[in-house]
Amino acid sequence: MSEKIIIGLDVNTIDEVKKIIDLCPKCIWFKVGSQLFTRCGHQAISILKEKNKKIFLDLKYHDIPNTVRNAVVSAKSLGVDMLTVHALGGSRMVGYAREAVEGSDVKIIAVTILTSHTEEQINKELGITWSLENTVFNLADRALSSGAHGLVCSPVEISLLRKGLGDKFLIITPGIRPVWASDIHDQARVMTPSEAISLGANMLVISRPILKAENPRLAFERLVEEIGYEK
Repeated sequence: MSEKIIIGLDVNTIDEVKKIIDLCPKCIWFKVGSQLFTRCGHQAISILKEKNKKIFLDLKYHDIPNTVRNAVVSAKSLGVDMLTVHALGGSRMVGYAREAVEGSDVKIIAVTILTSHTEEQINKELGITWSLENTVFNLADRALSSGAHGLVCSPVEISLLRKGLGDKFLIITPGIRPVWASDIHDQARVMTPSEAISLGANMLVISRPILKAENPRLAFERLVEEIGYEK
């Protein structure tokens, strides 16, 4: 079994959740994001816990610090293992999130810049004048200094963060497309699984290449092979 791969449960029903769990029994980690959680989040989390799976709650909390702290307390009570906050929420917000999980095993993961964004977009639409790389680095540095256990970034920023910030934190990487998948959909900054792991990613979030495969079990096993871990 590999703890390097997190299957993103970007589905709408509990039946689909059960199907993916059954088809990929060797997968340990599953991501519950806003699509699934909005429809049937508590039930999905309960099913994952019943199956002894680990849960990455990806709701990207971004609000005033006290509201985020209360949301994190609620998430912790559900029994999730990791959860995301937006690094753009600022140091105080990230710090409040960390305080809310102190004494538990729950990890706070700060999202830097979404993998769908380009430098042109963050400059023109978000009004950020830094380069995309500098933006990711500065957000990451601030989030880690405020207590985040790890980061979500695109694979193309892995080397930048490892070289500049070290290796004592988790890097979780979406925007992953295996060598046998030709589409990138709405991702702007992508990489293959083996490349991302070799650069220093700890875990890879992969959804469509598994969920949309004719044989999800085979797709998962091919991904495990691709990053060099035993099935």
